[in-house]
Amino acid sequence: MKYFKNAVVIGMLSIAPGIMFSQVRPMDVMLSDYQYPYEVHLINLKSQNNDLKMAYMDVRPKTSNGKIIMLLHGKNFNGAYWEQTAKDLSDKGFRVIIPDQIGFGKSSKPQNYQFSFSQLAENTKAILDELKIDQTIVLGHSMGGMVATRFTLLYPERVQKLILENPIGLEDYKTFAAYQTIDQAYQSELKNTAETYKNYQLKFYYDNKWKSEYQPWLDLIAGWALHPDYPKVAWDAALTSDMIYNQPVCYEFKNIKVPTLLIIGTRDRTAIGKDRAPKELQPKMGQYQELGKKTQKEIAGSKLVEIENVGHLPHIEVYPKFFNALYDFIK
Repeated sequence: MKYFKNAVVIGMLSIAPGIMFSQVRPMDVMLSDYQYPYEVHLINLKSQNNDLKMAYMDVRPKTSNGKIIMLLHGKNFNGAYWEQTAKDLSDKGFRVIIPDQIGFGKSSKPQNYQFSFSQLAENTKAILDELKIDQTIVLGHSMGGMVATRFTLLYPERVQKLILENPIGLEDYKTFAAYQTIDQAYQSELKNTAETYKNYQLKFYYDNKWKSEYQPWLDLIAGWALHPDYPKVAWDAALTSDMIYNQPVCYEFKNIKVPTLLIIGTRDRTAIGKDRAPKELQPKMGQYQELGKKTQKEIAGSKLVEIENVGHLPHIEVYPKFFNALYDFIK
């Protein structure tokens, strides 16, 4: 499986048996010299007194089945990691729209911006409006699941079906973890390195098991941390962490009326602010084998597909199982 077109890795260094650590080249704030798997388009947004550019890919099938699906990325990712998903959906006749949210990927990184899931949903709708798309299937992974949830609640008439792949926000992190100011979050972000990013992913995503297919997505965010532009990226990362902590969607799942599928890797333990929670509460956070079932009960008529012994990224870790569950729901 080919995940990215241009080489980010310029050398490999073993730091522990079975674990590789990349030497990566610096990446600027807009990922200017990183080639996405499909052509990147930009729309101009005037938002909160900012002139912004929002990037997206529009993957059109050779033979259309008349259906459109929009793929929404997670917080530590961008639209490029949907490459294989987009290819296979396109081969089956779907038109695939893949935005980079403002603050992520090849989209603008505003430094004076009030991030909210409602604002991200509005920005996402602007792409559909630009493309004159009235309705779409919406798939959101991780933070993208929170964006997809808010989008569906705000614009239910635009959503044919909703798929949530290991979404964060299935619980209210404020009820577990202490508040962290944006300034504190920013200082924490500035300390990130390839090693700290990898340790976080190993702990919460992959259960200390590393595979080569995870490496490109680590290398991208690690490359940012090596560039002089990184403070801009880190500031937006702090703002979006604050958004996730302070804007839970879990209390509104009961209001979702569109057909919904939950794809849940049950080994996932991702939880925002877990390190700030009391030690006795930390083991109770991010229990996806329980959160998936709880959320399925809250969304009337929804379907749950649990993938045992899989972490935060089913569409990377066990792609065939992920795609089969997705396609069975949308075909």
